[in-house]
Amino acid sequence: MRVILSGGGTGGHIYPALALSKVIKEHEPDSEFLYVGSLRGVEANIVPKTGMAFDQLEIQGFRRSLSFDNFKTLYLFLKAVNRAKKIIREFKPDVVIGTGGYVSGAVVYAAQALKIPTVIHEQNSVAGITNRFLARKATRIGLAFQAAESQFPSEKTRLVGNPRAQEVAGMQSDFSWTEIGLTDNQPTLLIFGGSQGAPAINKAVLQAMSDFNQRSYQTVIVTGPKRFDSFQTQLKELNITPQAQIKILPYIDNMPAVLAKTAAIVARAGATSLAEITALGIPSILIPSPYVTGDHQRKNAQSLVEAGAALIITEDQLSEQKLMATVDQIMLDQTVRADMAKKAAAIGEPQAGEALYRLVLDAMAE
Repeated sequence: MRVILSGGGTGGHIYPALALSKVIKEHEPDSEFLYVGSLRGVEANIVPKTGMAFDQLEIQGFRRSLSFDNFKTLYLFLKAVNRAKKIIREFKPDVVIGTGGYVSGAVVYAAQALKIPTVIHEQNSVAGITNRFLARKATRIGLAFQAAESQFPSEKTRLVGNPRAQEVAGMQSDFSWTEIGLTDNQPTLLIFGGSQGAPAINKAVLQAMSDFNQRSYQTVIVTGPKRFDSFQTQLKELNITPQAQIKILPYIDNMPAVLAKTAAIVARAGATSLAEITALGIPSILIPSPYVTGDHQRKNAQSLVEAGAALIITEDQLSEQKLMATVDQIMLDQTVRADMAKKAAAIGEPQAGEALYRLVLDAMAE
């Protein structure tokens, strides 16, 4: 099988595509892949490390307000479509798979124009603008949340889950908290605001640091690479020294391995993060980003809350007191943690990659 994958802008679009490629490779070892990303997206830092062939298009998103910059966006899109057609003709894929982000719009649209089978995967409960644009001519559409079903043509839509869940669920983690100066015999809370960090979460954690210093459980705070120095500076200004059971990091490279040893997590409610934590059965405190299309993170989070697998704090409610009360509710009661972990695992999709692979086969057979 020859496959072009495209998705960009955030890890939430990239990791599901890479996870699917592993499933395809398991079934069809001779498969060849080409990943087409954008010039500005983080995929340029992620995909080449896997050894997968990688190409890039210059593209940008439309502004929601009236702007002359949108004329440039349209020009770049049309230019990217023409470039994508050239890439497709040269690679000769059997199928083109888009996982979201503006770059996948150009690549999948080009494939549709060339009559190549296309599959799009929507990770969120509210469909992204790119996937809504591509849906009419897509051969098949895979969904991670049932809530998104009404937003697509039902005859070619299937609930498959997020393939990142299968990849994470199958991992064997040999990570030890001793690698970062902690111990393996205490429950550990991970606070993670996404790959770039979340200012609102960092602020609440800073305000609550004196409280975290007094807790017996371990706490790992991931600030985001660009916010690490500022976080440390603010700690000094507050005259707060983190105690031995607290570690502050700019970023975690081996997140799935670390998650496997995490007792509970405070996080945004991005689709890929939720796929990972449910696959691993991790209790969560979700703080949805309010700055996303259609408030989809809150709607993503609600599915876990309704299952009893997570607690939610909206950003406008986030404070030192609210954060600590919610964290303590989980971290100071092993019975609560165990119950939430069981419920999280129950809604995980450990075979999501297989389900999406079968959907790809359906698209190719049509």
